Amino acid sequence: MTVGSIAMDDGRKKVAIFIVAYNAASTLRSVLDRIPESIWDRVEEVFVFDDSSQDDTFLIGADYKDTHGRMNLSVYRNERNLGYGGNQIRGYRYAIEKGYDIVALLHGDAQYAPEVLPTLLKPLEAGEVDAVFGSRMLEKGRALAGGMPLYKYVGNKILTAFENAMLGTSLSEFHSGYRLYSCAALKQVPFHRNTHEFHFDTQVIIQFHAARLRIAELPIPTHYGAEVCAVNGLKYAKDVVRSVLQYRLHQLGVSSHGEYDIQPTPDRPRSSTGHEFPGHRSFR
Repeated sequence: MTVGSIAMDDGRKKVAIFIVAYNAASTLRSVLDRIPESIWDRVEEVFVFDDSSQDDTFLIGADYKDTHGRMNLSVYRNERNLGYGGNQIRGYRYAIEKGYDIVALLHGDAQYAPEVLPTLLKPLEAGEVDAVFGSRMLEKGRALAGGMPLYKYVGNKILTAFENAMLGTSLSEFHSGYRLYSCAALKQVPFHRNTHEFHFDTQVIIQFHAARLRIAELPIPTHYGAEVCAVNGLKYAKDVVRSVLQYRLHQLGVSSHGEYDIQPTPDRPRSSTGHEFPGHRSFR
């Protein structure tokens, strides 16, 4: 049976796991190994988009599919490097085109724990929220204990405080890359207009806030390894601040930015605290 065409006659949502990978030859196999068997058994597809890596990332993914017999694993290689944001744009378009209800983002560098996928999926599967973010900041001290460098911890806190103040939100963290989205919600925002760089994730939060979509946060473990050098921190911070200011200027009509040309969800008032559901915090 073709992946993505399975009829969910028990009412369950069709879920896909999307792994972004770049030069992840040393970690991709571990990420795939750590996806719980319960997830492999129930998801429509786990798809890897290798962003034109300079190592054997694609070959390792393809070999994993063959040696483990994972029929619902697909591995693709971008013909050219699209960047972190560009790779996500391609992946979310793919998930929407395949008719999935939920798409969960994992990183091929093993920074985020696949083991917690069942917990993170629950609010979306129950239809309680439009997105779930794994937060390293919800449990005090957990980020530093997990190896987050102090300068990154402080920078994360400062940027998040700025973003919350400017947007009227109260998220514990804007900068986790562990994201799960309702595909129906993604279709409501112009994510395809976003940057191809690392602040893509910030722009998506702004878009979901502007559209009055519901975001829940759940705690996740923190792991830092070789990937700590992948992002230019100062450039990233400047890009994040610029994105927030551009949104505010767009709101005020001072300048126009197409990525923030969004119609809010009808009959859903924006709230800084949103609704709370058992076991997680939720915000709009």
